[in-house]
Amino acid sequence: MQRIAQLAINEEGFVFDPVQGESFTVNQTGLLIIKALKEGKSQEEIIRELVNRFEVDEDKARIDLVDFIEKLRSLNLL
Repeated sequence: MQRIAQLAINEEGFVFDPVQGESFTVNQTGLLIIKALKEGKSQEEIIRELVNRFEVDEDKARIDLVDFIEKLRSLNLL
């Protein structure tokens, strides 16, 4: 199981990793991405959600998603 599935998150963007005992905060974009990943959504589904919710173009949404996923990987959450 990916550790991202174990994260506890709230609506304000507070994220707690019970495995490491660490917490961090994310903005609304990060919150949407983490929730979508926890739900098992594909990258394309997440991009569509980003475009619809934040009124950004698809290229910007894709870049933001890839950057955020890389950050999650660097934290060993994915």
